[in-house]
Amino acid sequence: MNSYIETLQPYPFERLRTLKEGIEPRQSPEIFLSIGEPKHAAPAIATDALINAMTEITRYPSTLGTPELRSAISNWLLRRFNAQVDPTTQVIPCNGTREGIFSLIQAIVNRHKEQPLVAMPNPFYQIYEGATLLAGAQPLFLNISPDCHGQPNFEAVNPETWRHTQLLMICTPGNPTGECLSLSTLKKLIALADTYDFIIASDECYSELYPTNSAAPAGLLQACAELGRTDFSRCLAIHSLSKRSNLPGLRSGFIAGDANIIKPYTTYRTYHGCAMSLPTQYASVAAWNDEHHVEQNRTAYDEKYTMFVERLSPHFDIKRPDASFYIWLEVHGDDQHFARELFRVTGITVLPGSFLARTSEGTNPGSGYVRIALVAPLKECSEAADRIVRFMENGYE
Repeated sequence: MNSYIETLQPYPFERLRTLKEGIEPRQSPEIFLSIGEPKHAAPAIATDALINAMTEITRYPSTLGTPELRSAISNWLLRRFNAQVDPTTQVIPCNGTREGIFSLIQAIVNRHKEQPLVAMPNPFYQIYEGATLLAGAQPLFLNISPDCHGQPNFEAVNPETWRHTQLLMICTPGNPTGECLSLSTLKKLIALADTYDFIIASDECYSELYPTNSAAPAGLLQACAELGRTDFSRCLAIHSLSKRSNLPGLRSGFIAGDANIIKPYTTYRTYHGCAMSLPTQYASVAAWNDEHHVEQNRTAYDEKYTMFVERLSPHFDIKRPDASFYIWLEVHGDDQHFARELFRVTGITVLPGSFLARTSEGTNPGSGYVRIALVAPLKECSEAADRIVRFMENGYE
């Protein structure tokens, strides 16, 4: 067996199951706010396209995807980020961001170079770490900080560390904080990539879940476009329909950017055997071409955030983040104990923040926080808010 498999850490939800073992919650039904799986209805425009294309299941799909899908993605990037991406050379579909990120890191890391590093925010989406370890590199954990708007302090990284960095993973809007990197910060990171010769991969799968009265979050390709960097050198953006369009089971996303990276990565994917099925591609074209369902989605999250923040404000320093469907809630104590007691008393499952992070520079930056995913329907989220308020009023210890 591949010895690198032994370096993998348990997934956060495995640890959560262990944390809850043997506990019979006092209240029912149970309410699950731990997993970032949207529960809003899937858009009919996509599901209809999927059903109507089912006869295409008899054909092998190509790794590159159909010209129609790549054009739909390219057109969406132009509308959304004002980034003119060549659909023939600068876009490739992937089966959701998890698969895309995992395979991308495998393809990028050169384990034969001295001390290869993949830098990533801490806390992080655990695929970043797992893919890094299995590629034979080491994760470089960049602790998030409230002083940096819930994102890492990139300026604190020393030049020698940057010289060993082959890939910088960023997540904007962030998971779990929901906070975004500004255009100016993205441009500074591009300058760092030029100076130290590393690649930036920007996980932007939450980019469309922002408040309806706010400006849309910036993206890495948008920063490139403003710099006149039309080749998107060293830069890749990763997007998905899972959150934007409530289609997590469709497994549809894409990676776009530097053609000099996309080309060899396409070769890797051809051998990897991960071409997107044709019915999925048809559904994806329909979803990327439609914004109405995305606007309805944002309105639904607006309502849940407004209610949840208002009800919990007397007990927590709570606010809505820049984007995403998460609340990164500071609980001022042991986050694992809080999550376990909340489940025992109320039947609500949240995710301890320490499960999403690693100890770095002497601290686990997820400790003392829990991640709440407002993915359930409004009525269920409202019930959860009421239960949490009673939990706090009854003297949680």
